[in-house]
Amino acid sequence: MKRWIPWIAVAIVVAVVAAGALRAIAARKAQQQTASSARVERVVMDIAPGEVIELHARTLTLGIPISGAVRAVQSATIKARVAGELQGLTVREGDRVQAGQVVARIDTTETQARVRQAQQQADAARAQVAISQKQFDNNQALVAQGFISKTALETSQASLNAAQATYQAAVAGADVARKSLADTVLRSPIDGMVAQRLVQNGERVGVEARILEVVDLSHLEVEALVPAADATQVRVGQTATLALEGTQQKLQARVVRISPSAQAGSRAVPVYLAIDNAGALPGLRQGVFVQGAIASGTEQALAVPLDAVRTDQAEPYVQVAQGGQVAHRTVQTGKRVAIDGVAWVAIQGVPEGSKVLTARVGALPAGTALKLPANAPAAAASAPAPTASSTR
Repeated sequence: MKRWIPWIAVAIVVAVVAAGALRAIAARKAQQQTASSARVERVVMDIAPGEVIELHARTLTLGIPISGAVRAVQSATIKARVAGELQGLTVREGDRVQAGQVVARIDTTETQARVRQAQQQADAARAQVAISQKQFDNNQALVAQGFISKTALETSQASLNAAQATYQAAVAGADVARKSLADTVLRSPIDGMVAQRLVQNGERVGVEARILEVVDLSHLEVEALVPAADATQVRVGQTATLALEGTQQKLQARVVRISPSAQAGSRAVPVYLAIDNAGALPGLRQGVFVQGAIASGTEQALAVPLDAVRTDQAEPYVQVAQGGQVAHRTVQTGKRVAIDGVAWVAIQGVPEGSKVLTARVGALPAGTALKLPANAPAAAASAPAPTASSTR
């Protein structure tokens, strides 16, 4: 009986091995069937009309990027010309003033007293001149009659000259006092708006104390620092398109001056651009920050939206539709420009007429099947070739 036990054990082992082999063969067949069905049921990506563009040469308006703060061409700081108590200051920040308008006064009590004092000193000096003149005339007659010497006449002549000089000095002092009285009235030297009010009524101000700051917003300019390498391309009269910081509002400016020297530290060249604000554009104020580009020329190049160039591989590439599938094409990028607020970039490495997928499609593996819209080439071909300003 025990002689059959080893044979039974061997049979069991053989049965287990055979069952495992059959199970492995069945699993492999299932995998092959799954792969075959996956190949048969390959996913096809539908592409919308706005997700593919046909690559064409475009006229790109190149430019030099600039930025800077806006400032008024004409501004004035109204200062006190005489010391005294400030009175009659009624305008505040944002109020409009006109050239010659009285904006404040300095208390005239002391100044009027000085005018009267100076005038009285001038009157006294004039009386002394009359006395000296009469004495000189009398001495001149006595010398002619031989009653006094010529030395006495010369002395009276010197006294007359001194009296006349004293009178002239007193008259000048009276003029200065009257000028100080006129300076107690503070007037705006330009048309504009009050940007700062620096003192209040009742304060005692000294000479050269700042009272108001007035700016004329009808003519503004931007000082932009341009690198020395780009400054050689800038010319007076060139136009620029600027945008206010934080907004999409576009401004047109023109280069009016170029500094003859570069800054010591950065070696950048200051360039000044004029902005005509006669229409009082909303949001355009002194001190706001703008950025944009000076138009420096045009260039014909194949260009695509910047986000269509993918960088998730070792070299930048674009996804193109070729033979109904996705193909990856390595490109070399060039000038960057802005077209209607969208960044575009010039590329090389893809032939003209290629259908480039935009960033809306996302990253697709090479070989993915595509279903393109029937009107995609026509839509891309009918789009006008826009111009742009370089943003680099």
